[in-house]
Amino acid sequence: MIRIKSGTTAGRILAVLFVIAVPLFLVANSVTWAINEQRLYHYGFDKYDISRVTGIEDEGLVAAAREIRAYFNSTSEPIDIKAKIFGEERTLFNQREAIHMRDVKHLIWGVYVVDLATAVYILGFAGVGFFIYRRLFTASLMRYLLWGGALTLALVIAVGLAALVGFDSLFLLFHRLSFSNDFWRLDPNRDYLVMMFPQRFWFDATLFVALVTVGQAVALGGIAGGSLAFQRWHVRRKHSPLLQTPSEAAEV
Repeated sequence: MIRIKSGTTAGRILAVLFVIAVPLFLVANSVTWAINEQRLYHYGFDKYDISRVTGIEDEGLVAAAREIRAYFNSTSEPIDIKAKIFGEERTLFNQREAIHMRDVKHLIWGVYVVDLATAVYILGFAGVGFFIYRRLFTASLMRYLLWGGALTLALVIAVGLAALVGFDSLFLLFHRLSFSNDFWRLDPNRDYLVMMFPQRFWFDATLFVALVTVGQAVALGGIAGGSLAFQRWHVRRKHSPLLQTPSEAAEV
């Protein structure tokens, strides 16, 4: 095995990649949670009175949300969901909506890949570091985690401010960058996909992702910062007679 020292160029590059991987993992993990969190769907349906807007009863909306989640996590194509609309059973999404949902699925799977890849890198980096340097690697790893948490908070704050100032523009930019066609341009008066999930719902979903990401980053930073503080305290105690217990002082 090639031993990579932290002071080498290769070591610095691997450490920088680790720090970058932390926010990517936290954001991807939060998005994955949001995609699969049925309560978020239900919250949006209730808040924006989607049953009245679409003519679909609450039970039908809940069932549709469940099928949408199943579709995102399957290889089945195209999406085919039926619902009772004003009492008449119909196919929920038209061809244009189905094509867009396929594109959304590909985007979601990309998020899953980022989530898994960054998790593997973070665990692999930590595992190799401890294998090579043993306990000496703890302080370096905690610093990298602290930097990764700080970078996450900075990114979330930047995007959050942009969303608060102009979510409409940010939402539009996201679609233009994420999709190579215009099937995402749907009619809110006719297409049930945007009736069920209006733009205001996506603002709430973005807020959910931001809060979950911030919560994870703060927890991670707290653990890393606490560990570093404890290590510094332990070193000071070891070398300062004033902080030592009588038995520790006698040993010295």
